Amino acid sequence: MIKTPKGLRLHIGIFGRRNVGKSSLLNALTRQTVSIVSDIAGTTTDPVEKPMELLPIGPVVFIDTAGIDDVGILGELRTTRTKKIFDRTDLAIIVSTGDGWSTFEEDLLKEFKERSVPIIIVFNKVDLESPSDELIQKLNNKKHAVVQTIATEASGIFDLHEAIIRQTPQDIINSPAIISDLIQTGDMAILVVPIDKEAPKGRLILPQVQTIRDILDSDAYCMVVKESELRDAFQRLNSKPAIVVTDSQAFLKVAADTPNDILMTSFSILFARVKGNLSEFVRGAMVIDKLKPGDSVLIAESCSHHPITDDIGTVKIPRWLTQFVGGKINFSHSHGHDFPEDLKKYKLIIHCGSCMFNRREMLSRIMYARRAGVPITNYGLTIAYSLGIFERALSPFPGVLEMYRELKK
Repeated sequence: MIKTPKGLRLHIGIFGRRNVGKSSLLNALTRQTVSIVSDIAGTTTDPVEKPMELLPIGPVVFIDTAGIDDVGILGELRTTRTKKIFDRTDLAIIVSTGDGWSTFEEDLLKEFKERSVPIIIVFNKVDLESPSDELIQKLNNKKHAVVQTIATEASGIFDLHEAIIRQTPQDIINSPAIISDLIQTGDMAILVVPIDKEAPKGRLILPQVQTIRDILDSDAYCMVVKESELRDAFQRLNSKPAIVVTDSQAFLKVAADTPNDILMTSFSILFARVKGNLSEFVRGAMVIDKLKPGDSVLIAESCSHHPITDDIGTVKIPRWLTQFVGGKINFSHSHGHDFPEDLKKYKLIIHCGSCMFNRREMLSRIMYARRAGVPITNYGLTIAYSLGIFERALSPFPGVLEMYRELKK
């Protein structure tokens, strides 16, 4: 569980004013001294993350944040960093004191409600001041989970634990399938894994590993080959595979070597539906037809690795799109949790497979794109579209393929 990637963990954010006991609450929940505790307001300056196993949910990551009411220039910077945590919060814990509930906390409630994020309200330090019966009734009437605690004494922590279990989103407990809904028991899947300069030494990248695990969990088989070995692999099989999944960079060769009666897609497209919204990304990819020389396009990556020669995000996709459009496009790049606040200048956002993000953060970015009126798609769909094999890459997803064909009419 300790080695579970953050992208597969339930992200539980702890929010509230300064000095309401957020850090004490995290320490009580984890039974460890994770965050520094002090009577001085503003002790927590940056988000503090604690991955752990929370039974019976499984792997989670708690995020202790700086007080959102922090003041001054540094306070504004801390508040900005805290608000970025909103984007990847699967479950929000809003901490207040009995006499401290106001429009500030109501605004937090509104923010998470608009994001469809489950909320738990914790009134801490109830040994000093308890919330009024009227306030508790008001929150209960709105169907909010309310817990009262004395974090420094671990009082109420069991109730909070129970509330977390009840409020955990079902898509975390029953995580979306990567490939298991596309294959049956006993099926064979061929995974095409190029070994190039970007392949990590001695191991596979995360989407490839997770896809293999999903296949094995389905009591199916997989064959892992390089793109240069795919034709030979077909000849060695006594029966045809159910599906071929490739790294998007090898799309053209794999499409050429895979018989038309075999489903084919890419790891990136599989993760488009696991981490985001495949239909939304398909609609975004269709905007590629409308791009013109001089347009601005944002390419966003969830990880912050140092790009190398012929990097997919900084070199290959810009090259393929430039060739498709027939002129220079103005490309901007963002990495990690950094994401531009002003998106309106872009004609299209192209995102990586977001294997390092949890689904909530990817959905938040889709939400920002919608608000700005900017289409968003991902690497695999962009590559398939620009190389003219879009329908082939959507073949495993008949519902989405039919939607695309209807939109093209």
